[in-house]
Amino acid sequence: MNILSIFGAAQGAVAQGLLWGIMTLGVYLTFRILNIADMTCDGSFALGGSTCAILITKGVNPLAAILISFLTGLVAGLATALMHTKLKIHEILAGILSMIALYSINIRIMGRSNTPLLGVDTMMTKMQNAFHISPNIASFIIGLIFGIALIALLYWFCGTEIGSCIRATGNNEKMVRAMGVDTDKMKILGLMLSNGLIALSGALVAQQQGYGDVGMGTGTIVIGLASIILGESIFAYFNKRFAFYVTLLSILLGSVVYRLIIAVVLQLGLKSSDLKLLTAIIVVIALAIPVLKSKTLKKKIAIVAKEGK
Repeated sequence: MNILSIFGAAQGAVAQGLLWGIMTLGVYLTFRILNIADMTCDGSFALGGSTCAILITKGVNPLAAILISFLTGLVAGLATALMHTKLKIHEILAGILSMIALYSINIRIMGRSNTPLLGVDTMMTKMQNAFHISPNIASFIIGLIFGIALIALLYWFCGTEIGSCIRATGNNEKMVRAMGVDTDKMKILGLMLSNGLIALSGALVAQQQGYGDVGMGTGTIVIGLASIILGESIFAYFNKRFAFYVTLLSILLGSVVYRLIIAVVLQLGLKSSDLKLLTAIIVVIALAIPVLKSKTLKKKIAIVAKEGK
């Protein structure tokens, strides 16, 4: 096992983790804040990547392509939200329907299943050429800039009246409705914002990996959940004692940790075909940690109580 190869893989993993971490922030909005398991993300991630790739090949500025990709994600989230709130289709089924539809839409957008970005300028290549840095460093800087900026915007937004209503809707929908808030509108806004962030992440990843593909969003929901659970588990101490922005930062860092685990395990000889199994194991372990801690604490309390008697 070569230490230098592991270091190189870890460097790339951190850069990837930051870019995918934006997707994790989007999944967090629905999974934790709105309390909705939105399956649209698999399709909206690829939608962002496909849209960004085809726009760049047509000569559109890479940053403008990212912003347009974000808008397409908003539309995808709107479609899911309307099916759920207006047509009363179950949230999971609505997400699956959108995800299935987006597969065909993404092929329509690109005209094929894959669009390479060879020979065209992306944000990564422009930064590499301007500062004479490696692709991993360029991806790291861009991911860090976007990640910190979006965390700041989300922290501000969640502190506004609308943002607070969205958070309250996920926490206790009936109470919020009794206070006169239109919870359907809150769900629509939340799902739109979530999928917009996911599509934005897909656009960044497409520029980083050098192509857009209809299958690039496969497993996005599982990767997002794994990153969220890892971030919450590892940084639980800080999440309970500091402001909401620390929680958002821990979600971003959870994505980095997930990518680091994947990179190290691959360097140790695990086959890439086993990554989905590894992801499932990581999620199970991360979910089991709080339960095991709770059981251990209860046993300690019981032992102390018996000794006290």
